[in-house]
Amino acid sequence: MKEISLNVLDILENSINAQAKNIKLTVIDDEDKDYLFLEIKDDGKGMSPELKEKVFDPFFTSSSNKKVGLGLPLLKYEAESCGGFVVIESQEDKGTVVKIKFKKSHIDRPPLGDLVSTILFIFTTHPEINFSYIHQYNDKVFEIKTQELREACGEDLCSPFIIKGIEELIRNNLNLLYGGDAWTR
Repeated sequence: MKEISLNVLDILENSINAQAKNIKLTVIDDEDKDYLFLEIKDDGKGMSPELKEKVFDPFFTSSSNKKVGLGLPLLKYEAESCGGFVVIESQEDKGTVVKIKFKKSHIDRPPLGDLVSTILFIFTTHPEINFSYIHQYNDKVFEIKTQELREACGEDLCSPFIIKGIEELIRNNLNLLYGGDAWTR
């Protein structure tokens, strides 16, 4: 995929399809250590050891409406080609953790992309999910949780007015972390 945010969306949708009720996305962007690290953690139904062994096979998918599953195999290839890795930890009935790391300065590293739109898509299409997003840039951190948003804004996080406000909140805070829109790169 052209942007890491699209891979994240694919993994988040997998979490939702695995009946996760709580999902946590962590992004750590460290200039000094030269890495971009992402972790998606869920409390879904998890994977059997047999399924876990097949997830990086491009000719395997657990989806009934697709013939191949290229998302994770391509992500793994991109990460490894950029001095990083993709690791999946999963236990049946406990959940799954996907860890992704890229060497930040590698010339072939895909851009992070529009992570805000990815997050808003999850907020609006799955308002029942408790979603937590933590973004760390060097020593600065921004965090947002749907549970806190529901308490502050009421249960309807899907109203256009509230979604626009959430979008501005996330974008403004990421711009503050980076001193501009460098977070998309």
